[in-house]
Amino acid sequence: MGIPADDKTRPEPGSCQRAGTCCHSRSNREEVKTQARSKKQGRRCHLSIEPHSSFEGVTEYGNGPHWYRHQLLGRDIRVAFKEVAHEEAYHDATQVVIQDQEEAGLDIITDGQMSYDDYVGVIGSFCWYMYERIGGFQHAKEPHPSEIGAAVRTKEVELLSDWGGVVNDAPVTRGPIRLAELYKIATKYASKPLKVSVGAGPVNLAWHVYNKHYKDARELSLALAPIFNAEMKDLVAAGARYLQIEDLGAWLPLFTTNDDDYKWIAEVITRCVDGVKAKIAWHFCFGNAWGNALSGIFPKGYETVLPRFYDVPVEQYVLDYANREMADIEALKSLPKDKEVQIGVLDIRTMMIETPEQVAARIRKVIRVVPPDRVYLSTDCGMKPLPRMVAKMKLKALVEGARIVRKELGSR
Repeated sequence: MGIPADDKTRPEPGSCQRAGTCCHSRSNREEVKTQARSKKQGRRCHLSIEPHSSFEGVTEYGNGPHWYRHQLLGRDIRVAFKEVAHEEAYHDATQVVIQDQEEAGLDIITDGQMSYDDYVGVIGSFCWYMYERIGGFQHAKEPHPSEIGAAVRTKEVELLSDWGGVVNDAPVTRGPIRLAELYKIATKYASKPLKVSVGAGPVNLAWHVYNKHYKDARELSLALAPIFNAEMKDLVAAGARYLQIEDLGAWLPLFTTNDDDYKWIAEVITRCVDGVKAKIAWHFCFGNAWGNALSGIFPKGYETVLPRFYDVPVEQYVLDYANREMADIEALKSLPKDKEVQIGVLDIRTMMIETPEQVAARIRKVIRVVPPDRVYLSTDCGMKPLPRMVAKMKLKALVEGARIVRKELGSR
């Protein structure tokens, strides 16, 4: 399954470019899985390098969209792909971003999420891909923030200006999400294992809506959980073995100031993964291009929320650390021995390209707290805000930084 690295039928980087613009995928967070043996510990040492569930639509900063300009605009992919040019471009773009990741040296890759449209909220249709394909959601019929005034950033302003505004006005039903079909397309071009992003998740979706059918976010989230569970089981049936839940709901109790919310959020994620036979990670996002501002909202970082979810049956927690220079890494001392972490050691919120030694220094801080056999390495969230070449050079630094530390550990 997949195309070998030396297959000459694969496009050269940029060979699919059109209109003279630079391409990049809407891709996932990059992860390098490094399986090595530590002489000191005598056990497998992952230090994996993988993409974040959002190496998504990396575009040229200020230079307009990249060459993949097709938009689903709420359509089922089976409908959109009736247009041959759209289907071909989707395949081309997916193939190119997979090649970028494999050439960088990642051990685990993603499909680039070319299914995301260039919508609101910095990271494209992160929420809207689901809103448009799950029955029960409609565009909110509310005044635009410019009409009501935005001196104070109320919930209404946040929803309408940042996320487009959506209302839940009917029971939710599963629609043409088709994550398994998108995964199958990616397998045609991948020679490395694929990680699949599943999200935005149920709590995340419930956070950004006006509730007119369900009474609150809890009730809506619980209603959505079976839909996500079905999608994940279909992915496993299609051959996927590594799934990453993209749900920022872990932070919700900090806004509601209600500790009881931690309990039902844990219940929702538990229902999502029930019976799913795969390696499952959960991303505790610290924000994308606007992420630095979140440091002020969550001054204690992951120490505040992560321990609340140690009993949730996921194998791995995905955590953004590079943009905060590895602050509160000591909080991971409480990590249960049966849990892994996927740590962001690349800051995707800056155009600066880290050196391998900078990456290695960040990795060393991690493995002083968490044994290397339980550490995967990644980017902080998705690389959508970055130009393609910057993203590729950052990923290469990630791979080289991991090699430095593996050598220090006596890896082979």
